[in-house]
Amino acid sequence: MTVTGIITALIVGLIIGALGRLVVPGKQNIPIWLTMVIGVVAALLGTVLARAFGVANTNGFDWIEFFFQVVLAAIGVALTVGVTGRRGLTR
Repeated sequence: MTVTGIITALIVGLIIGALGRLVVPGKQNIPIWLTMVIGVVAALLGTVLARAFGVANTNGFDWIEFFFQVVLAAIGVALTVGVTGRRGLTR
């Protein structure tokens, strides 16, 4: 993996994690680095899930894969907020 690949994965993870946070209602008191980690993991798992269902390679933008990634990020954010409680990890 190259430096460009790592930076791209972090940017995609941040975007996917932020979209996951938007889907979850209420305030999520988690730091940006944790949002990025959740997004990267959700992006990887979403790609694996899309490949398992045979929808990873479509013409144009892979909307189904993107949907899987955002849903998984939302689940990750909700689980993280549920585990850490309302006070979050900022303290």
